[in-house]
Amino acid sequence: MKHFALALAMAAGLATSAQAATYGPLVEASDLSASLETTQPVLLDIRNAGYEDGHADGALFAPYRMFRGPAENPGGLVDVEKLEAELEELGLEQDAPIVILSEGKTDTDFGAAARVYWTLKSTGFTDLSILNGGLTSWRAAGLPINKTVESAMPSDLELTFDDTWLATPADVAAVAVGEKDALLVDARPAAFYNGEKAHAAAARPGTLPTATNHAYTTFFEKDSPAMSTAIDPAALKATLGVRDGKDTVSFCNTGHWAATHWFAVSELAGVENAKLYPGSMVEYSNAGYEMANTPGLFENLLIQIKQIIN
Repeated sequence: MKHFALALAMAAGLATSAQAATYGPLVEASDLSASLETTQPVLLDIRNAGYEDGHADGALFAPYRMFRGPAENPGGLVDVEKLEAELEELGLEQDAPIVILSEGKTDTDFGAAARVYWTLKSTGFTDLSILNGGLTSWRAAGLPINKTVESAMPSDLELTFDDTWLATPADVAAVAVGEKDALLVDARPAAFYNGEKAHAAAARPGTLPTATNHAYTTFFEKDSPAMSTAIDPAALKATLGVRDGKDTVSFCNTGHWAATHWFAVSELAGVENAKLYPGSMVEYSNAGYEMANTPGLFENLLIQIKQIIN
């Protein structure tokens, strides 16, 4: 399955969204395998390294770093014009079926796929899926692997960023001081929420004022890189305290784990007004906003020492 051939088919109008099968936001390897030849989805390998050593047959190389911000704020939004040029080189079309493949070794890998999904959805791509379990599940299903660097006929895109699923620093700051009503959900493990750990790029430990803690790991069986499909929307809403008509904002350190949380809440559980705060606590803490669960100066110093030692 070569993407050059796919691009020609698309140009001829043979692979329109009306004709393409819809996998839904999360697709299993077996279901994907059964329709590869008929649907011919665009496969995006988003690993930063390892593509040339072996990738899903036909997959294009679209490394995660394309969808991330600068070192000082890795969760920040990407430059849309730059992203547009890179996606045009890959030959992407906004209405073509796209399946995103992460490494699939740990549950953390899923966050990369979810962040790419969120970015593509926010820039107008309409037929998106994540391969549950990533490349690991592809291999386990016995699907073909090759080392050929795939290419496609360049496309012509006009991307704009839709902020429907975006929460800005100003948005969450307004919630934190009671000027805006929304549910803030810290998707990190409890140690981060409690201020016992912090990301290396964060100015200080802690969480957003008024936030509740609901770790992204809740959506995975222990040690599994594949997201559980047994999500009960009603139970999840009750657990989180989702309120009709109010925003539910997922955040973490740099918008990676939180992207997984947003994906489960928005795309799988169908919670309306679900948003991602992409810059998350690294951006927020460095901006000097008020925080909660922040330890004192001496305790913070001990935390930093422990992180260096570990």
